[in-house]
Amino acid sequence: MGSRAGGGRRDILRGFLGVSGNATLGANANAFDRARQALLALRPLRDPQLRKACAALRNNQPHAAQQLLSAFLMKRPNDVDALNLMAEVAMQFGRHGEAETLLAACLERAPDFDAARFGYANALLEQRKYGPALESLDELLTKEPNQVLYRSQKAFVLARMGRYQESMDNYQQLIADVPDVPRIWVDYGYVLRALGFRKECIAAWRKAIEISPWQGAAWWQMASLRTFRFGEADIQAMESQLGRPDLPGEDRVALHYALGKAYDDCDDYARSFQNYAKANAMRRLAVDYNPEATSALVPRCKALFTPAYFRERAGAGCDSKAPIFIIGMQRSGSTLVEQILSSHSAIEAAGEIDEIRRIIEEHVAPMCGENYPLGVNRLGQSDLRALGEKYLELTRRHRPLGRPFFVDKCPSNFWHLGFIHSILPQARIIDARRHPVACCYSNFTMNFREGLPISYRLAELGRHYTDYVRLMAHFDRVMPGKIHRVIYENLVTDFDAEVRRMLDFIGLPYEPACSEFHKNERALESLSSEQVRSPIFTDSLDRWRRYEPWLGSLKSALGPVLERYPDVPDLE
Repeated sequence: MGSRAGGGRRDILRGFLGVSGNATLGANANAFDRARQALLALRPLRDPQLRKACAALRNNQPHAAQQLLSAFLMKRPNDVDALNLMAEVAMQFGRHGEAETLLAACLERAPDFDAARFGYANALLEQRKYGPALESLDELLTKEPNQVLYRSQKAFVLARMGRYQESMDNYQQLIADVPDVPRIWVDYGYVLRALGFRKECIAAWRKAIEISPWQGAAWWQMASLRTFRFGEADIQAMESQLGRPDLPGEDRVALHYALGKAYDDCDDYARSFQNYAKANAMRRLAVDYNPEATSALVPRCKALFTPAYFRERAGAGCDSKAPIFIIGMQRSGSTLVEQILSSHSAIEAAGEIDEIRRIIEEHVAPMCGENYPLGVNRLGQSDLRALGEKYLELTRRHRPLGRPFFVDKCPSNFWHLGFIHSILPQARIIDARRHPVACCYSNFTMNFREGLPISYRLAELGRHYTDYVRLMAHFDRVMPGKIHRVIYENLVTDFDAEVRRMLDFIGLPYEPACSEFHKNERALESLSSEQVRSPIFTDSLDRWRRYEPWLGSLKSALGPVLERYPDVPDLE
């Protein structure tokens, strides 16, 4: 769901056990590698079977490691080294909650197992439990204040919490002490970008490339800046790195994304599309995504959230009018809408937060199982009110300004509109919508930090966009007047009128600052951070047409949704 630019944190986290990372490409280990090895050396593995499982992890064979560890734990279920390794297996499979549980059990038996506590912090981070992750890291830093892994991860967590100035200060101290770690320079540049320091972030990424020319994340970060242009020497350097047989897979993917942007800027659209297609193909092979399961959510939502359902719950839920939810597809203009609204004196931006998903996972999913949202109807009025209040409590940390309204910009919350309206019936909902092909192709060209499995095949993107339109058409019918739709093309061509319509919907007077949104100095970590710090522009509206020769599968998957846009066809 995340829209943040980059290659994720797992290139560091998986590298903790030597599973991956770029150290193998250099003759000398950098400070990161030395710190990792020092931490692992505190508790060497003595059992041959555990050493074999660890070797399987290093060789990127998590299934083999899981089999070995399962057999071992059958005989010795409380062995902390085995629990720690099994948690790393769970992390590799994306089962972060399971990893957290395993590591908590591990630490209960061995509180001084620092490698396990570091893994525990990482498992919390992957679930966006930033506060507890920071507490674990601070506990480790109390014991070993100079440990590079802990310091780097703390700086990263601070950034994810929106504490960018603290994060930048931590990175600057870290870089002064250990200037040879390219990934630290990449993450430091990311924080600089969020704070609006464009020249400085590019310099940081250039430094990462100077240390490690194959550092795909640094190349991609520069590519993701809208106005940045690679030179011919940059293109040659990236092509050269792709020729290395020992190039790690994640760097190869990121370099292909970066070259896609580089060739697009050169108007070489065939090579641009070729690189984007290679990057996405590699990503798609590595993810377990079932579009059938996603599409099946639509009929379940339509079956549960009917006019009768909402009539029966009239007056239920929390009556706060503070939340403004911006939903839709990624790359639909949602960050622009957020920036406009947060420029109003009565509205603050909470960011792309995950609190609705967290509430569903912790309080709703256990009774729904795999059939969510079926089962939500078992929540009573007191339950709905309590969950609405829980949401307000969880979001408080994202609202330091304390303004009357706040924006929750999590595009994928469109799947949860029925639940949101049940617990927060007075909340405003804004659907940011963009031309189907423009939106989908933009997703195809983005190397999202946290992954977006729908974006790796054009036909699956078209299917997902169609599912989104079908579901929104249903909510338009059963929640009349509760959703305000912003068509991106209308917003950029008739700006002031569209802004006034949004504010009218929220119930606020127009303020000139909303039309000068680009002067808003708040920190931004979105892929669109550079765009929304500039005045409105229209040059990207039809950019996708340059790629029409390769978009047949996308257009076929969109079908009537494309033909009728911006109207919504009857897809019942």
